[in-house]
Order: sequence, then structure tokens, then C-alpha cells
Amino acid sequence: MDGWRTPVAAVRARLLAEINATVHGDDLHLERYDRPAGDPGLFGPSSMVWRVHGHPAGMLVGGFAALLLQSLHPLAMAAVDAHSDFRQDPTGRLHRTARFVSTTTLGSTEAAERAIAAVRRIHPRISGTAPDGRPYRADDPHLLTWVHTAEVVCFLAGYQAFARTPLTAAECDRYYAEAALVAERLGAREVPRSRAEVRACLARLRPELAVTRPALEVLRLLRGFGRSRRERAAVRILTNASIGLLPPWARAELAVRRPRLVRAAWDRPLAGAGGRLLVWACGPSEIRAAALARATAVA
Repeated sequence: MDGWRTPVAAVRARLLAEINATVHGDDLHLERYDRPAGDPGLFGPSSMVWRVHGHPAGMLVGGFAALLLQSLHPLAMAAVDAHSDFRQDPTGRLHRTARFVSTTTLGSTEAAERAIAAVRRIHPRISGTAPDGRPYRADDPHLLTWVHTAEVVCFLAGYQAFARTPLTAAECDRYYAEAALVAERLGAREVPRSRAEVRACLARLRPELAVTRPALEVLRLLRGFGRSRRERAAVRILTNASIGLLPPWARAELAVRRPRLVRAAWDRPLAGAGGRLLVWACGPSEIRAAALARATAVA
């Protein structure tokens, strides 16, 4: 048995290095999470946000679904198309998004507030005119509410699909209410805080949503994303599973046709297995461990 330990440890170390480099970059910046003692951050260990955002498979699949759903607002996508480097540096874009979510979720109060302030400084610089002639601004409260709602809907859908114990209805409402805090601090307004309010928000926004050329580019980019054959295969699995989290109308807009049987019997189980491999490779999250130690320490 001992003879297996070294090669198994080597495989785990290699996978961990690849996963961290893909999702977080080379530096986890643990100083954002491990101090000061006794600081719960914006949410704290008992929150639904910690619970939902701490599930690896749910967040990866949900995160890809969020990108696809967010892309269906033409004004939001026009801003991304004109001002983002998602085509030239998709990995960097992933790093920045993952860093913002992990910092606002698990970081110290100061680190989370710095991350939010940094985004608020950037948003006023992002403005322009969409191809249909309508003006857009990244700090438009209406667009911020859409981006947030699409994100949390997909994060929660990912958790519910892959967690051993899905949230109850009351816990889902609590998750939406907690997560609204970040959106409101970014400048969003009328942020939905329950399942009923989320359904109403999506129904209200649905007439504004439509597929555009840049939205289809996001789908193509996700399907081909990766710096190695193994990474591309993993991302393709996650992207296929993310399609199953989208509302039927969103799949129709993107012209994605994956039969229900394929989504249920192939895509989701495969992504779940990948998530378990991820947990095996990474072991306990260094970021989460640092945040938990900080939040539960006696100041």
C-alpha cells in the first residue's frame, strides 16, 4: 500500500496545481482570508452564502451557466464585448471573477469592501452604445441587478443539482437575501431577496433578453476553453452540465439542443464525478480553512 502513496500524492499535487492555476491563478492571496482574528467577513460561516459558494462542482457548473445566462442581455453583453478582454485572455477573466466571488464570500470585511470598491471605481469608465443604438453603462443599477440575479440563480441551481443535501425552500430564500448584500453595495437596485422575487424579476426582464453575436461567442469560447487537452475536456464537461441548469427559454435562445435524457443521464453525472475528483485533488480548501480560522478565532 505504501508504494502507492508517492505516485498518488504526485497525481494529486499536479491536479491541485492545475486547478488552482486555472481558477485562482498562481497566488491564492491568503492574506485576504486569514486575518483579522474574529472577523466574520460580510457573511460568516453559518451563512447560506458560505454553504452554496463552498461547493466546488456547484460553483463551477453554476458559474459557467451564469456566464451564458448573463450574456443574453444585449446591453450587458455589449459592454463586455467592447470593454472586456475575454477573447484574448479568458483565463485572466476567470481569475478575476473567481477572485471577486471568493473575496466577497470568504474574505475579511476589509478585503471584501476593497474588492467591491475596486469594481465600483471601474464601472463608471465602461459606457458606450450597443449595436442597436441604445446607450449602456456598467454602473446602470438595472443591468447590475440583471447580472447579479442571473449569477445567484445559477449558483444556487448548481448547488441544488450537485450537493448531497440541497437547501430547503426557506434556506433558498435566505441565500438570495444574503447574497443581495453584495449586489446592493455594487449599486444594484430592487435586488430580489427570495425565490418569489427572483421569479418575478426574471419574468420582468425576460422581454429584454435575446441572443447576440457576442453571446454566441461566449458559448463557443466556453466549449473550446483550456490550455491543454485535459483542461479542455474538463471545461467541456462542465459547460455541457451548465447548459442543463439554464431555463428552457435560455437554451432556446442560444440554440443549444441537448436532449433531456443526455443532460440527466450523462452531463450531470459526469460533472458530478469531476467535482468529486476536484475535491479529492484539492483536499480541504486552503481559502475556506483560512477564512474559517479567522472568523472563529477569538479576537
